[in-house]
Order: sequence, then C-alpha cells, then structure tokens
Amino acid sequence: MPTTNPTPNPSSSVQRVDIDLGERSYRIDIGGALLDGPECFAGLPVASSALIVSNTTVAPLYLERLSKALSGRYKQLHAVALPDGEAYKTWESLNLIFDALLAHGCDRKTVLFALGGGVVGDMTGFAAASYMRGVPFVQVPTTLLAQVDSSVGGKTGINHPLGKNMIGAFYQPQRVICDLDTLKTLPPRELSAGLAEVIKYGPIADMAFLDWIEANVDALMAREPAALAYAVKRSCEIKAHVVGRDERESGLRAILNFGHTFGHAIEAGMGYGVWLHGEAVGCGMVMSARLSQRLGLVDQAFVDRLQRLVERAGLPVVAPVLDAGDNAGRYLALMRVDKKSEAGEIKFVLIDGPGRAVLRGAPDALVAEVIAASCRA
Repeated sequence: MPTTNPTPNPSSSVQRVDIDLGERSYRIDIGGALLDGPECFAGLPVASSALIVSNTTVAPLYLERLSKALSGRYKQLHAVALPDGEAYKTWESLNLIFDALLAHGCDRKTVLFALGGGVVGDMTGFAAASYMRGVPFVQVPTTLLAQVDSSVGGKTGINHPLGKNMIGAFYQPQRVICDLDTLKTLPPRELSAGLAEVIKYGPIADMAFLDWIEANVDALMAREPAALAYAVKRSCEIKAHVVGRDERESGLRAILNFGHTFGHAIEAGMGYGVWLHGEAVGCGMVMSARLSQRLGLVDQAFVDRLQRLVERAGLPVVAPVLDAGDNAGRYLALMRVDKKSEAGEIKFVLIDGPGRAVLRGAPDALVAEVIAASCRA
C-alpha cells in the first residue's frame, strides 16, 4: 500500500488516484474549481443525453455550474432534485430518478451524474445499475464523507427500516470528480461527519496517516485547502488499494467498515437522519476500539487516543440508549441484520494492533459490556 507523504499537496492543481479494476478501472480527480472546467469530464462515455441527480440543498448551489460544464457534451441535459437527508434514502426517492429517466425518454447510453453527498451518490449509482440493466454514471461528491469514502468503490443502494444499505448493488462509476471548493459550503456538522471516515483509515491501514490527522485536525476543521486536499487524496489512495484487491467485499474490503457495525445500529435504532452517518461511525469506531481492547488486541492507551481524536473532530463518543428496557438486546438485534453477519453471528471490524484490522465475532456478553460502558462514558 502506498505510504503516507507527510507534506500535503496544494489543492490548486488536479491530483489523480486510479482505481485498478481491469475493464472497470477509473480515476478520481481531486482539486479546486473542477466544476468550472470541462477538462475533468473529457473522455467520459458518449451519449445524446445525461441526467444530473442532486438534492434540494446542493442543487441551488452547484447544479448550474455542473450543467454549464456539461452543456457542450450532451444534446439533452436533464436534472432531478431529491429530498435531502438519510431519511429519504428510500424506494420512493429512487423512483424519482426512474421517473425522470423514463419521462425524458432516456436510453441505455444516458449518463447519470451524482451531484451531492453519500445519499445522492448511493441512490444514483443504484439507479444507474438498474435502469435498462445498467447505464454509466459519474460521481461528483460535494461532501467530505462522500469524497473520501462513499463515492469510491462502487457500493450503491438504499436503506430499509430494518437495516442500512441492505438493498443495492456493486456498480462502479466511470469517474469520481472531487471539487474541494464544494466543501466551503458544507455545514460544520457535515464536515465533522466526513472526518470520521478520514480518521478510520489510520487505525485500519496507516498509522502514519493517523499521526498526520492528529497533527492537522485543527487545520481540517478550519477547512485549510492543503490539509483537505491531502486528507482526501490519502483516503482515496487507501480505499483504492483495498477495493482493487477485493472489489465485492469477499474479505479484505470489510475492514473499511471499521465502526460501521455499531454505527449502523445507532442509525437504524434512532431513526435515519437523527445522527449523521459519520457521527454514528465516529462513535462506532470508539465502541469497536473498546471491544478490541477487551479482546486483548489493543491496549487502553490506543482506545483513549482514538477517542480523543474523534472528540477533537467534533464527533460524539457517548453512544445513545436505543431501548431503556433492554438496550444491549436492541443493539444486538439490529447488528444481526448487518451485512457482515453470518448465520446470525455478528461480525465486527476490530483493530488487531495499530494499523491492522480483522473481521471476527465476539461473545454477546462482551459486546453487551461494551455497549453499557459506551452509553455511560
């Protein structure tokens, strides 16, 4: 895996990370003002029409700029704005994309552009995988979380009331275009949520990157362009390496879900959208580190270190109570619906020593102890 370069690159130039998946390979472009120039869109599939999928928050900010950049490439350029929020990652919202495609007579060469955060990207990708059994799509992520994680790797889908991202498909984009300037309009809470997905790459793969995040978390919170550029690039490099070796999560790729087993239970148990995905993952990482410590994989100093960093990033470290009567039972029931579970056994991504992750189970009683400690931490 490429190693961390402690000197951030400036955001003014376009940086590239390649995803090596054979005939499904594509590139990630990272830089400032990418929406204002058509060069990042060169070489995409030729089509007579395109559909930009955004949401009601992002569309007023960036739809016009993206439309202008694409105007010379497509004879017909359409757009649809979905309701904003995790609570709308549903069949009903997905059908709005299909409604637009069908109403405009879009064919199987139509290119979809996902302009927004992780919810928009996941639903647009799922729609692209499904419409006429597959049309090309491009990710144009506008949140930090989407730029460093959800836009890369081809995971697409929607939520079900009983589980997050339980309905979907692996479907790779043609390109990912990360315009760092879009992070300037990101609400502080969303920025912190994105930092959770940046932080996770350190404990699972690159402790030098974790050192860098600790040294630069204040710069990241202040949205310093060079710091953001490096955080996005290094995160994408690590994810590209993992996805290139395990595209469909048959083994190694599961480590990218560090904190997500607990985090998804928090989201489902509280109701989607009460906590942001990154907030739930941030707390979930601390819970997973505590479970790792109880299993003898890391020491308490590592847990404390991770918790301090998560707190500095503006993320919660005290888990919510999901059921006053049987809180641990509620968590365990929700986690058994997680995609990593096998035959009812919950699988956790645990830290098997700093910079290494492993997927394994743990006794329910021990998990219950972690949940109890985390809810009163």
